[in-house]
Amino acid sequence: MATYKISNMKKVILAALLLATFIILDRLLTINTQFLAINLSLMPVMLAGMILGWKYAAVIGALGDLIGAIFWPFGAYFPGFTISLALSGIIFGIFLYKNPNKENKKFVFKAIISTLLVLGIVNLVLDSLWLNIMYGKAFIYYIGARAITQVVVFPIYVILIVVLEKVLRNPIKKYLYDEE
Repeated sequence: MATYKISNMKKVILAALLLATFIILDRLLTINTQFLAINLSLMPVMLAGMILGWKYAAVIGALGDLIGAIFWPFGAYFPGFTISLALSGIIFGIFLYKNPNKENKKFVFKAIISTLLVLGIVNLVLDSLWLNIMYGKAFIYYIGARAITQVVVFPIYVILIVVLEKVLRNPIKKYLYDEE
């Protein structure tokens, strides 16, 4: 049986492309309110976690937030959101990384769990805490304002993760991985 490995150069190129995609989705193609952002910027972080692993996904999330805050700020920079995006990358990478040499029969379950953790703990709890620190309103106020959005986007993210994995499985193996 053949084994597959991705070269470091391909990893860096793919990471740069995913970082650029993250910035575009997060800063240029988003609907922002003071308490809520509606976008698909987590998708490049999730893809990085699935293809490259948690380290690359965390760096893409953190760098994407930093670069976006410098060039396209939505308000005052707050490092808590950078931590949240790095943590999202770590979670997606730990749960969704797919070793091309192994079958991953529990991928849908892992997609559900990772999305629940990211949307529930990171987006809902941590981001509400950061908003509470920044603006001083009650923590529960932010939780309530953000909970509905997280519930609505949960099935969308799970479906996108599963569909993207199925659609990209063969092209990733064909174009990114080298057979050893």
